Amino acid sequence: MNISNKDHKYDTTETTTFACEYHIIWATKYRRSVLSPEIQERLKALIFDQQETYQYIVREVESMPDHVHLLASIPPNVSVTSVIGKIKGYTAKILRNEFPTLKRRLPCLWTRSKFVASAGNVTLEVLKQYIENQKGV
Repeated sequence: MNISNKDHKYDTTETTTFACEYHIIWATKYRRSVLSPEIQERLKALIFDQQETYQYIVREVESMPDHVHLLASIPPNVSVTSVIGKIKGYTAKILRNEFPTLKRRLPCLWTRSKFVASAGNVTLEVLKQYIENQKGV
């Protein structure tokens, strides 16, 4: 099977070609503005560092003083929720150790909540048409 789209990069594993992109947002506990520019830079580095370990690919990451936006590609056999949990747990542990002010200001760094939306490159209508037109091929 040949899948190509010059405007989109597909990822592969040994048995799967996929394009599973997710827009993920999570916030600091109580939405406190504790992510200083220095902490934000370290946070981004930590997120990039764990890509291979936690099986995701960062497409884009941006942080604000009280929340983080991550656009990531995650294989279909890996739980999005587990990846987010691992990222949040790892970053909280490292950041709280490196920046003691975070321990004093918050009982824990991140809320348990998160926002996740799939970020496809085609609309549902286009997919429906593609599937309907497969019989004619």
